[in-house]
Amino acid sequence: MNIAGNWQQPLPDIYLKLSDPELRIRIQTAREHFGKRLVILGHHYQQDSVVEFADFTGDSFELSRRAAEQSDAEFVVFCGVHFMAESADILTDPTVKVLLPDLGAGCSMADMANIDQTLQCWAELEDTCPGQTIVPITYMNSSAAIKAFVGENGGAVCTSSNCRDVLEWALKGGANPQNTPLKVKVLFFPDQHLGRNTAYAMGYPLDKMVLWDPRQDLGGNDEQKLRDADFVLWKGHCSVHALFRPEHIDQVRDKAPNMKVIVHPECRWEVVQKADLAGSTAFIVRQIEAAPPGSEWAIGTEVHLVHRLAEQHPEQKITVLSDCQCLCTTMFRIDLPHLCWVLENLMEGKVVNQIKVDEQTRRWSLVALDRMLKIKPAPTPQARSNATVD
Repeated sequence: MNIAGNWQQPLPDIYLKLSDPELRIRIQTAREHFGKRLVILGHHYQQDSVVEFADFTGDSFELSRRAAEQSDAEFVVFCGVHFMAESADILTDPTVKVLLPDLGAGCSMADMANIDQTLQCWAELEDTCPGQTIVPITYMNSSAAIKAFVGENGGAVCTSSNCRDVLEWALKGGANPQNTPLKVKVLFFPDQHLGRNTAYAMGYPLDKMVLWDPRQDLGGNDEQKLRDADFVLWKGHCSVHALFRPEHIDQVRDKAPNMKVIVHPECRWEVVQKADLAGSTAFIVRQIEAAPPGSEWAIGTEVHLVHRLAEQHPEQKITVLSDCQCLCTTMFRIDLPHLCWVLENLMEGKVVNQIKVDEQTRRWSLVALDRMLKIKPAPTPQARSNATVD
């Protein structure tokens, strides 16, 4: 993978001195200058001030697919984190330039699984579990290199919305179903909690799942447990959703017995078990949109989305599950000054912070993504009309 620049260069002072109204006017001017040649994508967890300028909002893969559908687009500015911009570059035409307003906007979960650790894990599993079919499945929140590895080894990508469908496909042998009755084992990464919660909901007991710690020999497991396991879960997690704890649900039940708790499946197993509902970001949004007036909800996911839902549905009582600062700090790095800087450089003919995936990685990542789409297509993202400045 090739990134234009290895780190985020400091913004010129002018962008840090401009007021929000001034930044909004300049951003809107740039959008009008490019018209359909420019697409701005805003992830659900992004700040409201940035989402205001997004042509589309949604989850990472939904947004990347929508960007790929824009036939007139020459530039895609992804207001999200690094792996999301990679996915957009993979799915769009090679002539489209994908930009990330701040190169420091990464994902701690995606960083918990690197390709060297993955290759070592794969070799150890193959040595330890001879005669078994191992199917690698990676969550969308992973690097392009991991997606490519999965594609090259008969696996697929999944989202939190279609994880169960992808796991059911994997347990049948993935892209290489066997005629002989070999035991099938799923290697799932990088989020252990999504894997555990989904497998458990499918009826698999916890003792059929082992945790793989890449810093230990055999992931910290003995050989027999690895051979017996149906799921090998990578030791990774979302730093935001890991903040929610079972006692937070107990506190809600004590204070507001009529309030329902809905959480994201990236939360730990104990939290999901206590919640009334668990599902992807899109699932959470749909539940709130369909809920009757007077409904009360405590939502266990990123705080910007929760606050946005509360503003959009004043007829309901909506609060974040915990008072802790459950925000995606790296997503928070994308702000109006960075967005304005990227767009005004484009107006001057300068492409900054371009995210470009190399051809080999792109090829196998597409294989993994295409397999997922053949299993179950992802939902369509929400479109937004261009925001205007008063």
